[in-house]
Amino acid sequence: MYWSFRMNRRLSVLFLLCICITLCTGPVQAAPSGRAHLPADDPAAPAPARITYALSMPQPQTHYFEVEMRLQNAAAATNARKNGYVDLKMPVWTPGSYLIREYAKNVEGFTAAANGQPVRSEKIRKNAWRVYSNADDITVRYRVYAYEFSVRNSFLDDTHGYLNGATMFLYHDALKNGPLTLQITPYKDWKKVSTALKPVANAPFTYEAPDFDILVDSPIEIGNHQTLTFTTANPANAGQAIPHTVAMYSNGPLEYSPNRLTADYKRVCEAAASVVGEHPCTDYTFIVHHTNQGGGGLEHLNSTTLQTNRVAYASEANYKGFLTLVAHEYFHLWNVKRIRPVALGPFNYENENYTHMLWLSEGCTSFYEDYILRRAGFHTPEEYLRIVANDITGIENQPGNNVQSVAESSWDAWIKYYRPNENSANSTVSYYSKGSVLGTLLNLAILSGSNGERNMDDLMRLLYNEYYKKQKRGFTDDEFRRAAEQVAGTPLTDFFDKGVNGTGPLDYARYFEPVGVRLVNVAAKQQDGFLGASAGMNPSTGRQTITAVRRGSAADLGGLNVGDEVLAVDSVRLTDELPKAIAGRKAGDTVQLIVNRGGQVRPLLIKLIENPLLAYRLEVLPNASDKQKALYAKWLFVK
Repeated sequence: MYWSFRMNRRLSVLFLLCICITLCTGPVQAAPSGRAHLPADDPAAPAPARITYALSMPQPQTHYFEVEMRLQNAAAATNARKNGYVDLKMPVWTPGSYLIREYAKNVEGFTAAANGQPVRSEKIRKNAWRVYSNADDITVRYRVYAYEFSVRNSFLDDTHGYLNGATMFLYHDALKNGPLTLQITPYKDWKKVSTALKPVANAPFTYEAPDFDILVDSPIEIGNHQTLTFTTANPANAGQAIPHTVAMYSNGPLEYSPNRLTADYKRVCEAAASVVGEHPCTDYTFIVHHTNQGGGGLEHLNSTTLQTNRVAYASEANYKGFLTLVAHEYFHLWNVKRIRPVALGPFNYENENYTHMLWLSEGCTSFYEDYILRRAGFHTPEEYLRIVANDITGIENQPGNNVQSVAESSWDAWIKYYRPNENSANSTVSYYSKGSVLGTLLNLAILSGSNGERNMDDLMRLLYNEYYKKQKRGFTDDEFRRAAEQVAGTPLTDFFDKGVNGTGPLDYARYFEPVGVRLVNVAAKQQDGFLGASAGMNPSTGRQTITAVRRGSAADLGGLNVGDEVLAVDSVRLTDELPKAIAGRKAGDTVQLIVNRGGQVRPLLIKLIENPLLAYRLEVLPNASDKQKALYAKWLFVK
């Protein structure tokens, strides 16, 4: 449990910084300038700054949250006495979703008061407001429009409220590391609040956080949702049971077995905890939104928000897909929230936080989502091999894999990953999908390099113990590479130079051969020629319109463009889907497409090529050696 910072307002900051970090807090951060106080036992010591937020939603059908932020005893810390004003800011992005989202665009009606009297205020930058006062008691009020139902934003309607702290709460730079209180007033008919924030005793719907980072990192669900509970064991302390809460919101009927669901949550969570061998939390909260469409998740320090379809439990395939999402976001409480590159905390909420290692933070978490389900018994070894082979097929069929390294993909997440266009498949590779493949290869490299004594889990443990627990910071790219090679017991030159920092196909055989497995392309030779363009019906014209062109394909070489409307194929008017119109043509055949491009009709002669797409399968070697069989068993937890 978090230390209560409200028990003594005269605690000095120096004393605050010496408080031991509890299991669910991050590394100690240096106190910002201007916050040092006189010793607590000095009668002249000023009272420490206190921040209180009040959140209400009196008319949820309008989609507006109402926020009040009160700063007490803050004039000295904020330099308001010297400057005559206080500047407050809204984050422009939220950790875990690497895009500048400009949350201030949803703020309205900003007003300020000092000692209960209105004072002048103005917006001075896109995400900052200035309050002209040097008083020790300042209150600001504003409204936030919340109508994007996603894990990275906030949402409010007449059925529930959900908020991500970065979208809702202002902060002051000098006060970010200080304790705060949040008072929530739910809509009159709503009875529940679910959040990982620590409740204040004897104060309904009132919570405290040791700093702004924790407030931002603790999403909140408000309404009349169902809640499930279960406990997991801490592998580092057999006597410790860690309570877990699942807040279940649905915008329609939801059919599931609570007993089965909580039992399977428990299996996934305990398998995930076995990787590092220690659970860093005293409790954990899942917020699960069931919708008619969409999906995804966002990790937090000791909670997560998941969004899934309402039919997630309707079939075994859907259910296993949902458990994969659970495993991914839950494993983030280690990988990203504690095992992290230096750029991923403490955060700069006003600017991009660049790193070359999202392939590790997100991609290797994608690797672990399936590896966790395998060790928990949800995937058979054969199913796991199919998943890995499909992952490899996906990246090797993407032209962008030959253009962009996964390190570059990580760095450019801020401008490319969340803003794809029709050329993205040709010019980029996903740090999720390729990172997952690299996680598999790194796991195999460590397994074979250590003669089966270690695997990827040992690397995670080293990073967790050395950097999170001991040094209380993230690691650099070079420190990660040294740690990986230390655990593998061998240089990983090919992995880092070609896999992480290079482009193009990898030498998969060197990774799979030691465990007695081979990667085989089983794509059947296609008789039809390959165009390499995707088309869809344009609803405004009723015509087939090109939506994507594959780099190096017949369409690309023949000059077909995205946006071209295909009017005819070989002088015959196109009335059906484009692939059907060219079916039966062979590689080497020339097809004439008549297209409308920007109002001009023009013919294009396109020579079809052989289908370049691959389809991989992982096969167990029939004559594997005893050593290979032993490594295979350790790799896939075969007993």
